[in-house]
Amino acid sequence: MNTIHGALIAIATLSLSQPLLADVKLGVDAWQQGDYAKAIAEWRPLAEAGDPDAQFNMGQAYKLGRGVSPDLTAAIQWYRKAAAQGHMRAEDNLGLCLFQQGDRAAAMPYLERAAARGDSRAQYIFGTALFNGDLVEKDWVRAYALMTRASAAGLSQANTSLQQMNKYISSDQREQAKTLAAQMERDKGVQLASAPARTESAGPAGRPAPSPIRAARIPPTHTPERAEAPKVKTSPPPQPAPTPTAAPARVPVGAWRVQLGAFSADTRARAMWTQLTGKVRGLSSYQSYFVKADGITRLQAGPLGSSADAMRLCAQIRSAGADCLPKKN
Repeated sequence: MNTIHGALIAIATLSLSQPLLADVKLGVDAWQQGDYAKAIAEWRPLAEAGDPDAQFNMGQAYKLGRGVSPDLTAAIQWYRKAAAQGHMRAEDNLGLCLFQQGDRAAAMPYLERAAARGDSRAQYIFGTALFNGDLVEKDWVRAYALMTRASAAGLSQANTSLQQMNKYISSDQREQAKTLAAQMERDKGVQLASAPARTESAGPAGRPAPSPIRAARIPPTHTPERAEAPKVKTSPPPQPAPTPTAAPARVPVGAWRVQLGAFSADTRARAMWTQLTGKVRGLSSYQSYFVKADGITRLQAGPLGSSADAMRLCAQIRSAGADCLPKKN
């Protein structure tokens, strides 16, 4: 019960940001007319100047390979920049893309927030993780509640997972989950606290421990209010590597960060993040945090699973000539 098997996220529809800024709107108009090169030409300078809507749209372009070569890593970088400025759709897509890329530990915090906002794909993935105890603390009540919401949104794979879960959870847990699912629907968009953690290793009435719920391929969420976007072609998933006999260690989510400096101006902190992600290999796969207090902005990156992980990342950052300090949340 420690892994999610065979997961493949297909995000095939495109929802673009259209703020009041005229040049971003011109790019959206060009995109909808099929002139992807013109759309990129409108968005790129704005994205590089820090506009979060343009950054989100650049992420969409690299994800789909329209006007640019498809590049999931570049898409993640643009989504991350927009998400750092509070762009929620960028944060939702960032979690899904990180999971698709195989960086499940980094994806989980984003998927948890997206699930709380009502994204059915995130609810399905995060609910599966909660049921299996994969990278997060096992919580069958919350897992069943999230899977119920994903099923209600029309995700057929969630129905299959609910049938599997029904073999193991008790009727009391099921009722708690239904109550929580109703609360999630009422409070959609509000970050919910976890239900009391469940750490059962066996089902009710002495049944054997359940096999991991398998996360199947997830279809895209359609947005009919937008012009229809081109579909993404996905290759068949590769065969999974043999599962090791020893259970993998649980990775704490968000326990450690590294601090990269303290700045009197927020813009300087953001400029430093851009500079370091270009110098330190792999740093862009972490989330940036801009922690403000007493007129100072502290630049941090994470989450990391342990102090050793934080120290290793700091060593890489220091080798690039920057300061770095491991910190526990």
